[in-house]
Amino acid sequence: MDRDLAYPAMWSDVVDLRDFYGSSLGQVAQRLIRRQVRQLWPDLTGMRVLGLGFATPYLRIFLPEAERVIAVMPASQGVLPWPAEGPGLTALADETDLPLPDRSIDRLLLVHALESTEQVRAMMREAWRVLADGGRLMVVAPNRRGIWARMERTPFGNGRPYTMGQLNRLLRDNMFTPVARGSALFLPPTPSRMLLRFAPAAEEIGRRWFETFGGVVMVEAAKQIYAGSALREAKVRRRGYLPVAEGFSRVMEE
Repeated sequence: MDRDLAYPAMWSDVVDLRDFYGSSLGQVAQRLIRRQVRQLWPDLTGMRVLGLGFATPYLRIFLPEAERVIAVMPASQGVLPWPAEGPGLTALADETDLPLPDRSIDRLLLVHALESTEQVRAMMREAWRVLADGGRLMVVAPNRRGIWARMERTPFGNGRPYTMGQLNRLLRDNMFTPVARGSALFLPPTPSRMLLRFAPAAEEIGRRWFETFGGVVMVEAAKQIYAGSALREAKVRRRGYLPVAEGFSRVMEE
């Protein structure tokens, strides 16, 4: 039997995601994953950054330096306004039809997305389309070998988990070249405040000795420019682009 049948694609509800990240466990998970995101992307000054899925807990660090930061939340998940202060930077859209022009994004962060969608290839093609030449994609996904993927009390226990090798192959098969990797969440998903205090120490030990068993796997990948000729041979659809943030707009269908 296909192992993935035991892990059906499943979108978490946006309210459940918000509540998780508002909990003590969610806040610790956010800090630990965000630390790894920052290590892979230490400086995004002047870049255009897109978060797809439920990436807002990890996008705030880029607001002071990036030219623009926006978050697209899939229709099957739902959308919440973000940030709490200032103009809204979120949009609701199909993950296979992003309301952005070609090559308009420098960095794309996928969180709570890859494991949830039933249309992986179509979503990855959209990610390739909106990324600028030389753009980078970062995927954060539940680790099939980690304990977090087996515990449904967190969003990382929903959907289809991946090993590092599976994630690398998926990216290569969809016109991306993996260039860096990371992992996080080595502490079990416990609500115990006492145990959560040991999370930073557990992360250091886990990354040094038990990298295979982190709760999430992370891969940064570069867009394969030479793959564009194959993509352009596919049927091109006329798109009606809607404004989702200042400076991002589409030309309406002719």
